Amino acid sequence: MEPHRPSAVRASGGGRGVLSAASRGRHSGSLPATDPRGGRYPHATLSPAVRSCHRGWVLPVPPVNGFASDNVAGAHPAVLDALRAANVGSVPAYGDDPWTARAVSRVRELFDADVEVYFTYGGTGANVVALQCLLEPHEAVICPATAHMNVDECGAPERFTGAKLLAVPTEDGKLRPGDVTALVQALHGEHNVKPRVVAISQPTELGTLYTLGELAALADVAHDHGLLLYVDGARLANAVVALSCSVSQMTSEVGVDALTFGGTKNGLLYGEAVVFVRPELGRRARFARKQAGQLASKMRFIAAQFEALLQGDLWLRNAAHANAMAGVLAAQLASVPQVELLRSVEVNSVFARLPAELVPVLAEWSFFWTWDVQGSVVRWMTSFATTEEDIAAFVEGVRYFAGKGQAAT
Repeated sequence: MEPHRPSAVRASGGGRGVLSAASRGRHSGSLPATDPRGGRYPHATLSPAVRSCHRGWVLPVPPVNGFASDNVAGAHPAVLDALRAANVGSVPAYGDDPWTARAVSRVRELFDADVEVYFTYGGTGANVVALQCLLEPHEAVICPATAHMNVDECGAPERFTGAKLLAVPTEDGKLRPGDVTALVQALHGEHNVKPRVVAISQPTELGTLYTLGELAALADVAHDHGLLLYVDGARLANAVVALSCSVSQMTSEVGVDALTFGGTKNGLLYGEAVVFVRPELGRRARFARKQAGQLASKMRFIAAQFEALLQGDLWLRNAAHANAMAGVLAAQLASVPQVELLRSVEVNSVFARLPAELVPVLAEWSFFWTWDVQGSVVRWMTSFATTEEDIAAFVEGVRYFAGKGQAAT
């Protein structure tokens, strides 16, 4: 989920400095506007209003890798190597190539089952393709109000499926069996949409996790009412690592019917996989993917990335690193008085409450999303590319700007 984008919290264009680790530290307005690699130094990108609050423009250098989201990171070097290796010769288009066959085989190995696999460009497209296969226009999806498909996909699932999303408010982004039962019992006959799918994200958009037991309980109540359990798995790797389980233990063994398996947020340039644990549910998938504009002509370049990601557990190592870096970030920010950490770190996200006046200044220095404008809640995400130097630089900036704000009062 990409949270609310308030106009007061904006990116400054080239707002992240890209100094080398050796050059990291404080600098003054005597520096040139750009560094040798083309990045703009902070003193050149901060607005005059922000710079005027800081004498002499003496600012910390922003982290090379920011904390806005895990999809702002670049691609893993092994993925780029795989793309270069695939960029040789001619092969049949639309997935009839050796790379796609091998990548599908690797995904099936993860699930330890003969699942149906369809690669797509991105997460919204993957959700649309999957839901088109699972729903009729008079049916509905029960999902948390914070679900990515509900708040960050521009209504795409409803537009392309014709079905309705029934959004359930939750405190932690997690549906409970009682939420499903209450909605099913409240709807009657042809005057209401007919629930067909229970859709959750694992992990949730609030950085929380369903335990294996909670997943099984949701699957049971869904199946008892003739519904399907669908999982938005854009960050499924982070959840697998956090729960120390296998993909099959988190999906097929607890009753998940269909899901997405994310790559973009875990080291790919782009690419997601729609997986039908029950193959018969994907009988329309080829046509749904084409209609949704998600059928890549040069499919080998998505498949080659997945093949590299699933080679030697790279996908697990990337996710484990991202999760660990979030823990380090939270631990270092815990000692900053102006930062209120709102929940323990379960995966690769940190949620915090900041003084309202600090948010726009800090975000202009090193951009991140404001999660709740009224509550002054922000979200910081780590990725496979996050380094301890990035964390140290960011924490230094938080301390600096928080101290300046305190001094101003």
